[in-house]
Amino acid sequence: QAQLLESGGGLVQPGGSLNLSCEASGDIFSVNDMGWHRQAPGEQHQMVAGISTSGRTKYSDSVKGRFTISRDNAKNTVFLQMNDLRPDDTAVYSCYAVLKIQPAAPIYTYWGQGTQVTVSS
Repeated sequence: QAQLLESGGGLVQPGGSLNLSCEASGDIFSVNDMGWHRQAPGEQHQMVAGISTSGRTKYSDSVKGRFTISRDNAKNTVFLQMNDLRPDDTAVYSCYAVLKIQPAAPIYTYWGQGTQVTVSS
């Protein structure tokens, strides 16, 4: 069984920065894509950023140029550097990892519990 734990959320003023981390641990054979989603109260789930094992990245249009996703494959950790934060970035940020727990196991997407990011107005 795999588990993802996020950290780094908090309160920041508009224009500020935060760096989120998410570590996958437990029974892990291999990790493929990792990334971040977010959900604000009353709003739908939104993809924020994703990164492949080779470092290929993708971002939602709303965060391009402000957020940077990266990963440490040796530690099964994905990061999200968030700069120039806006009030509408306020949300619960959840990380995901597409992984196998065994060589013959299916590929599953695991999710963390989320970390709160609040950008004051």
